[in-house]
Amino acid sequence: MSKHASNDQEMPLIAHLTELRKRLMRCVVAIVLLFAGLFYFSQQIYALVAAPLRAYLPEGATMIATGVASPFLTPFKLTLMVALFLSMPIILHQIWGFIAPGLYKHEKRIAVPLLISSIILFYAGMAFAYFVVFPIMFGFFASVTPEGVEMMTDIGQYLDFVLTLFFAFGVAFEIPVATFLLIWVGIVDVATLRKSRPYVVVGCFVVGMVLTPPDVFSQTLLAVPMWLLFEAGVICGSMVSKREAGFRGDADEDKPERDQPPVSRP
Repeated sequence: MSKHASNDQEMPLIAHLTELRKRLMRCVVAIVLLFAGLFYFSQQIYALVAAPLRAYLPEGATMIATGVASPFLTPFKLTLMVALFLSMPIILHQIWGFIAPGLYKHEKRIAVPLLISSIILFYAGMAFAYFVVFPIMFGFFASVTPEGVEMMTDIGQYLDFVLTLFFAFGVAFEIPVATFLLIWVGIVDVATLRKSRPYVVVGCFVVGMVLTPPDVFSQTLLAVPMWLLFEAGVICGSMVSKREAGFRGDADEDKPERDQPPVSRP
């Protein structure tokens, strides 16, 4: 019996918790360092995020702060969220480092591309919301402002609004990864997903209605990409071979890298 296997057998929970604590600390340190570096530019960061709305404000109109501490707390909160978003690759790398020793080699060949594509798709969803959805949505809101009403948005409410949309579009763009995983693990097959396409389309519009403001433009701008990303996930999933679709292939030859405790036999 190896020393590692003996220790893993005697105190597996303590060893795993220690490793988890170490990786969580690295994630926290990464977020804190990024936040410290970005805090000096917090006002400029908020101005950048508010630019899509400010472009459609009436001439002479500005955003307002109704809370006493809002001029400080709102950019502070935004900078913290930006640091969290930017540290996602580091966080996912630490998660990967924690779970990778227990994976088979054929699982790692699939997991690494999935992790990379998850990061790219999340950022792509946020970029799509900022560059495509926000201009159309705020332009629509400005155009339907009743006569005699001046459009002056509170900075705190605006931040909560855009963060919700950033998160919604970031998660929505993860649909190909989720669809691929469902097929790869074997929970559903490609034929079932194709038959469920009408329900998926309706579900995308329902999600768009719930997560976006009550206008048809922003709802459609979320629902249509969700549907297209679902189709992309189905296409990728259909390319997975039978051997890669389950976890049973080459189980005897393809062992996890970490040592396993011996199994007692009668």
